[in-house]
Amino acid sequence: MQSISSARKHARAQAKDRMFHTINYTPRVSHFDPSSDYREFKGFFVLFWISLTILVLTTFLRNIKDTGYPLRVQVWKLLSADVIQLAFSDGAMVSSTAFTLPLHRLFRSSARLLRWRSGGIIIQSLYQCAWLALWVKWPFMLQWTWTSQVFFTLHTLVLLMKMHSYAFYNGHLSETEKRLKSLDKPNDVSLAAAVRYPSSPARQNELQADGSLEKVEQKEKLGKLREDLATELTSPLGHVAYPQNVTLWNYCDFILCPTLCYELEYPRTPHIQWLELSYKTLAVFGCIFLLTLTSEEFIMPVLAESAVRLQLVCKLLDKGLILIETISMLLFPFMVTFLLVFLVIFEYLLGAFAEITCFADRHFYSDWWNSSDWLEFSREWNIPVHHFLRRHVYFSSRTYFSNSMAMLITFLVSSFGHELILGCITKKLRGYGFVAMMLQLPIVAVQRSKLVRGRWVFNNSCFWISMILGLSIMCALYVLV
Repeated sequence: MQSISSARKHARAQAKDRMFHTINYTPRVSHFDPSSDYREFKGFFVLFWISLTILVLTTFLRNIKDTGYPLRVQVWKLLSADVIQLAFSDGAMVSSTAFTLPLHRLFRSSARLLRWRSGGIIIQSLYQCAWLALWVKWPFMLQWTWTSQVFFTLHTLVLLMKMHSYAFYNGHLSETEKRLKSLDKPNDVSLAAAVRYPSSPARQNELQADGSLEKVEQKEKLGKLREDLATELTSPLGHVAYPQNVTLWNYCDFILCPTLCYELEYPRTPHIQWLELSYKTLAVFGCIFLLTLTSEEFIMPVLAESAVRLQLVCKLLDKGLILIETISMLLFPFMVTFLLVFLVIFEYLLGAFAEITCFADRHFYSDWWNSSDWLEFSREWNIPVHHFLRRHVYFSSRTYFSNSMAMLITFLVSSFGHELILGCITKKLRGYGFVAMMLQLPIVAVQRSKLVRGRWVFNNSCFWISMILGLSIMCALYVLV
């Protein structure tokens, strides 16, 4: 060790005496090289926020020059309009979902007609349809601004998915509980394998079907079935079992948790980090302000001007040129809007509710920016919705249909949801969003063909181009056509 230390001191002493410092060259690649293992690019995230700060400051200066005020009056009107009505309406909507709890208790206590698998599932489905129709129509009746309508419509769909997951999962557990109780009279019941509800990987690993059931004795069959049914009624973490979860407190906790799929129990953090919660809450309002500013400064004026110009021309060619020009002017604003929507929902809003509820699983998105096709993007951009569609639409459809048909049904449900959102925001039902969503299926088939598959740079470039271009096209079509 002394010889190594002496050699280092000698090398440093020699370096001080040299006119030119020695540079060690080794075979290595740059950070952006495709073969590089470097993955730390947080500085670009900081650069993104600095760019937005510059955008806001330049907008302030331009508005002061034009109007004498840093912000246009329309921005303040949009942020402050309908706030009281929106708060009371949203509270009433959230409260109305709790009717699912007494409905479930009724289904659980019923022996025949109103039990879940008989009339319960029909009654719950009818209630959800009526509930959705009421609250989708509500903003139209009160004639809210587009900002209030965006929030209310998105929250309506979130609560619908939460209500559906809570009702259908607990309905399945009520049937499982009835079957477990019926085993007290084993001569009158079926010994078919327990029905497992599509759930988390932990749950799936616990409940593997045993193909050797047919080879064991009748008593062992009965014991195995009891164990499977009891496992299905117990949370993967082992602390809560059905029906201990059927309480108002548990339902309210699920409504606040940043997930759309109901489970008996979720992993939790030890305590709330108040500094982190304050930071995320401030970021939510900051992003909402930036979204409104971007819309009012760079999107609405372009659309208003294009609408006037379209009324003054008659030729289809002229109208087409105006639409193309409008789309080109909306590309950058919608790219900023898209990134801000992603951050405000999946990083800050869901993160804030995760802190409030001590919800430990905060994997709300994956690296969707590296997506090479739309199917990959749909899995990684919005993981809570992906889990809901996979659990309550895809797997439920597989019970009656093939895998390809179940996937088609899942895309149909997702497309209908996107069309509903666009229709409520623009107050027009045109079907453009529905068609665009369904076109993802043939596009994915092309992207996974032998000719294109494996060309990541090309596929990722196509993804980003179609994403940015698609948002601008959808906006121009819904607003101007």
